[in-house]
Amino acid sequence: MLKLINKNILTGLITLLPVILTLYLLYWFVVTTETFLGGVIRAVISEQFYRPGMGVVAGLIFAFFVGLLMQTFIARQILSYIEKLVQRLPLIKSVYLSIRDLLNYFSSEKKKDFEQVVAVTMGETGMQLIGLVTQADMSKMPAGLNEKDNLLVYIPMSYGIGGFAVLVPRSATKPLNMSMEDAMRFTLTAGVTETTKLENA
Repeated sequence: MLKLINKNILTGLITLLPVILTLYLLYWFVVTTETFLGGVIRAVISEQFYRPGMGVVAGLIFAFFVGLLMQTFIARQILSYIEKLVQRLPLIKSVYLSIRDLLNYFSSEKKKDFEQVVAVTMGETGMQLIGLVTQADMSKMPAGLNEKDNLLVYIPMSYGIGGFAVLVPRSATKPLNMSMEDAMRFTLTAGVTETTKLENA
């Protein structure tokens, strides 16, 4: 009986946590934009013309125009200058660059450079790990790690935040017909959720 209760609780948590986290992020976005941008709008227009939700709409419009602006050369140069300043701040640099690189990895622009999920064979054991190729051009790697027959592969951990970046021979990897999003979901949940069928690419 106790085993059945524990199983149902675990199933319930696995079902609810993604929904709760998604709703929380949406709630955070709505509250933050409504509080900050809503106050700005109230200061610009008369209170009688303000309607709840204007801050959220303004946040979405602002994000759209920032994305549009970042397509221009000048905006990219300004951002590059700001990032150079941030890189001089020890603690802030580590946090900012880590978050930026993680988000950039899943952006549509970066996917054009490296969108490959692979199965990495571990020696002669036959054991395979699912990983994401983060660097295929070894000329960009530091000296001593730039052998052209290698790949840099990120191996995510199940039920945790983190993983390992490993250099592996290309011959030890097998391309999989799987998106990065499906691969991350598959590995993070240790394969207990529904996944796209794995096929050789």
